[in-house]
Amino acid sequence: MIGDEEQGWLRLSLTPGIGRGRLIRLMEAFPSSREAIEAGPPLWRDRAGIPLAVGAGLIAADDERLRQALSVLDEIGCRLICFADRQAYPPLLREIFDPPALLFARGSCPLNNCLAVVGSRRASSAMVRFTRELCSDLAAHGITIVSGAARGIDGAAHQGALDGGGATVAVLGCGIDQVYPPEHRKLFEGILGHGMLLGEYPPGVQPLAGNFPGRNRIISGLSRGVLVVEATSQSGSLITADFALQQGREVFAVPGPVYSSHGGGVNQLLKDGATLISGSRDLLEILGAPPLKPAIIEAAPPQPPLSEKGTALFRILADGPRHMDEIVQKSGLTPSDVSATLLHLELEGVVSRLPGLHFIVNRKLSAP
Repeated sequence: MIGDEEQGWLRLSLTPGIGRGRLIRLMEAFPSSREAIEAGPPLWRDRAGIPLAVGAGLIAADDERLRQALSVLDEIGCRLICFADRQAYPPLLREIFDPPALLFARGSCPLNNCLAVVGSRRASSAMVRFTRELCSDLAAHGITIVSGAARGIDGAAHQGALDGGGATVAVLGCGIDQVYPPEHRKLFEGILGHGMLLGEYPPGVQPLAGNFPGRNRIISGLSRGVLVVEATSQSGSLITADFALQQGREVFAVPGPVYSSHGGGVNQLLKDGATLISGSRDLLEILGAPPLKPAIIEAAPPQPPLSEKGTALFRILADGPRHMDEIVQKSGLTPSDVSATLLHLELEGVVSRLPGLHFIVNRKLSAP
């Protein structure tokens, strides 16, 4: 349930001409939303520099836009975090240039030790897996993973955090009631159970392209640093990295193949001074995450020897993920033999199936 104080600031935010900058000036000029509303246009002008015409456009308390927004927020269990609330508002985000005046939040998680992880929406299967495993380890060490809920690297970062039993924050470029991309509905449900959906847009706002650069400043603003995994030279992830530099945050990058277009952006970041990251240990040392309690490790039963066909396919996959067609071509086996052998290797835990009929060796095993 949205309280009266938050309702007042929401009402002000929906008034035509009141952007986030003017709303923050009102928050700084008046101790409460009720007093700001009662003050009226002359005092808005005198104390906050807001033109009289803007102040005169204050929407009514029963305005349909406000009523509808409150109804949706109540229905989805969303709360408002106001810039004026020094206890609830994320402290690092408060420090940036042009912070959000209002944050719409669903779920809850720690926001005091965050790392942003962003990258290509069309990421390679190998880097999707790398990101998921890396974020799982970081989250298990108490680091909150922040990303933008997009396809590719963003989704892998959030899922990895959930895999590690940790927390993750998805910053949205649309209204807090929207699910975008739509195939991430199940992921959003997982985030709500162990993290937070966060954004500055009220209910009903669609995921328009112009919303996402503003979202990126929040991703970096919440975080101690930004890690970029795969990005072209024109990638929106580089906008997040630029915001990070402007905000005094550290920028990290995972090096990419020199012949891949997805490596151009991250490799340029490395040339410009970003810190090279090759695994979670690099970040844990920099971020000073506490070590995990040692686990009791039971000896695994010995793996049965692979068949001749299994060994051949294992060696093909040892250098990285391969598509089914490429495996058939390199092995010289029939498609049915390859399919049956890969299924057996999957069941034995030797290989894993990736999206798009790609397969990869589980890195915990060594080549026979």
